[in-house]
Amino acid sequence: MKKQPQKEKPATPPLLDEKDFAILRLLQQNARMTVREISDIIHLSTTPVHERIKRMEESGVIRQYATLLDHAKVKKGLMVICYVSLKQHNKTAGARFIKAIQEMNEIIECYNISGDFDFMLKVVAENMDAYYNFHVNKLSEAENIGNVQSVFVMGIIKQTHQLLY
Repeated sequence: MKKQPQKEKPATPPLLDEKDFAILRLLQQNARMTVREISDIIHLSTTPVHERIKRMEESGVIRQYATLLDHAKVKKGLMVICYVSLKQHNKTAGARFIKAIQEMNEIIECYNISGDFDFMLKVVAENMDAYYNFHVNKLSEAENIGNVQSVFVMGIIKQTHQLLY
């Protein structure tokens, strides 16, 4: 996936009112909803709805629109949470690690965490063989890796991307 250039964001986020939150709730449920459909539901004409959406896109409140896929149906049925600690803890070493994992498509999420480990990665693979290959030939080969602990996801109980409800 090609990275899109980041637009410069304003220093302070825009103030959002109830209409903005209503628009965001609807778009979270269905990002393909038309401006007309949104305007009908929130009782606002199409032009102000369009302007509000554009403002929230330009300010970074709306970062992107996405299509959520069924992992198993696209041959990514194995999900693994990897806890990673680094050998060295300095800005340069951390930046190199982050750059390396940005290039690993198997990693779909990465968090800098506190505690015994430095990072938590969410990794998807077709099966155990594919994950083993990723772990041995990519992740473990990244510079400055200290320790990796893999936890295999047995089932997904709740998975959502909705921040507003």
